[in-house]
Amino acid sequence: MRVCEIIERAQGPLFTFELLPPLKGETIDSIYQAIETLLPYNPAYINITNHQMETIYTEREDGLLERHSTRKRPGTIGLAAAIQYKYGVEVVPHLICGGVSAEQIEDELSELIFLEIENVLVLRGDPPHGEKRFSAVQGGHAHSDSLVKQIATNQWSAAKFCIGVAGYPEKHIEAPNMESDIAMLKQKIESGAHYIVTQMFFENSHYFNFVKLCREAGIEVPIIPGIKPLQRKRDLELLPQTFSIEIPSRLVKAVEKCSSAQEIREVGKQFCIEQVEELLASNVAGIHFYTQGRSKVIAEVVEATYPHKRGYRERSTPIRWQ
Repeated sequence: MRVCEIIERAQGPLFTFELLPPLKGETIDSIYQAIETLLPYNPAYINITNHQMETIYTEREDGLLERHSTRKRPGTIGLAAAIQYKYGVEVVPHLICGGVSAEQIEDELSELIFLEIENVLVLRGDPPHGEKRFSAVQGGHAHSDSLVKQIATNQWSAAKFCIGVAGYPEKHIEAPNMESDIAMLKQKIESGAHYIVTQMFFENSHYFNFVKLCREAGIEVPIIPGIKPLQRKRDLELLPQTFSIEIPSRLVKAVEKCSSAQEIREVGKQFCIEQVEELLASNVAGIHFYTQGRSKVIAEVVEATYPHKRGYRERSTPIRWQ
């Protein structure tokens, strides 16, 4: 079933999560373990990330450097198909602009149709490791709105896919201001996207303000908040540097008081629980969790917060989601 139909028919908040394909050479077992930890909570769908080729250099016997292209986490489409057919859960593979041409995208869409996968999340993707600026390959897409348009207007694939795109409650790291970022997001929707999943955030006020700005700009599609529990002290530095997001001072202070890794994980989990409770109370369509390979804490958050775990009964009619 298409994600846009799942959201439309939902009688309660959806629980969804994202997985990274295993590193090249690793088995799929860790992915299955993560899924089976979260499967009892009835995920509506599972996202599978995509990573473009990276350039590495190896030293030859003559001392010169030889250039190679490699993909550290291959197999997004194959992994998505394996999950869908093993567990009967809808999957949302990511399609990215980076490293692929429009013709290669056509091939990927064909594979998805053959595999009866009806959902995609479209992203531009980050620059390759070691490069500061994103650049499209020859014949590729420089921005995600044009990739959305390719999928949405293709004569044989247009009706097949529900298309999700990313939104940034604290604006995209490359956007000069929030106004221009919202304008770019609206362009993605006008190109054919059906819903938005946000970048992670730790202040719910950022999400609520983001939704308000989107609605004022005429963006009416569902906006699903993306959440990640903080689990390491190192996250205090890495997450803002990597994603250009704010870590609230109250969370920073609580983590800095911790004397063990276990205490930090507990603080991060409790903070996430508070976030989720407030978001669910505001009638969001659902919450999307970024697992980054750590599914146990996500299960604990869902167990503590989702209403169906506390005698929840489905509503007789769907409500109008955020």
